[in-house]
Amino acid sequence: MGGKCPHRKVKKRRYSHKTSRRTKFEIKDILSVVFSLFFFPRFLAVSRRFFVDYMKTDEEKKPLPVDEDLPGMGQYYCLHCDRYFASVAVRDEHFKTKRHRKRVKQMMGPKPHTQLDADLAAGMGMPDNGPKLMS
Repeated sequence: MGGKCPHRKVKKRRYSHKTSRRTKFEIKDILSVVFSLFFFPRFLAVSRRFFVDYMKTDEEKKPLPVDEDLPGMGQYYCLHCDRYFASVAVRDEHFKTKRHRKRVKQMMGPKPHTQLDADLAAGMGMPDNGPKLMS
């Protein structure tokens, strides 16, 4: 007799569904952007080219590769926020936003820590045992 109410888990299921859908629209944290630019092999060539092109003037810049799956055919990209935009006007509006300026300031700051940094600080990193001896 009795037992749990059969409708007890509906709210939890609805809540978890909303949170899983919401993650699609959340901004990426600084670590994922930095690691995607510097540490993943498929992004290495692209990120180097973006940094070089970012410093050039408009006449010297090469266009980005065309990708039909991205907004604006992948031509309007924000390096700091890792976002593509539909047009130049939308991208330029994004450059004026507080979110973009905070991300630029964050990326110009100190580099995020890695596991290697933590190991070296704890004394667990690469030990220096002196020169190799001949045996």
